[in-house]
Amino acid sequence: MDHSSHSRLSPAEYSDHVLSGAAIYGPENARIGSVAHVHGSGPEAQVIIDVGGFLGMGAKPVAVPARDLDFMRDESGVVHAVTTWTKDQLKAMPEHHH
Repeated sequence: MDHSSHSRLSPAEYSDHVLSGAAIYGPENARIGSVAHVHGSGPEAQVIIDVGGFLGMGAKPVAVPARDLDFMRDESGVVHAVTTWTKDQLKAMPEHHH
């Protein structure tokens, strides 16, 4: 997927309503997780990413700062994000507990 033509979200859009469910793509456009939910809003928000698992089962939730992800919309308006982290790097992060 070529993300260069996708419109970036403004930090004001970093909220649970907008980001929840967004796919997260790592290096080489590999899908590495999805946004489970968001704590707070704006660039200081904490994004909870479900990493791994299958069909929502067995995924590990990890918390990362929203500012560390590049959120955008594709041509269809679907929100997603790209990051330089790999799935293994995210899995190595401490598990987020609700």
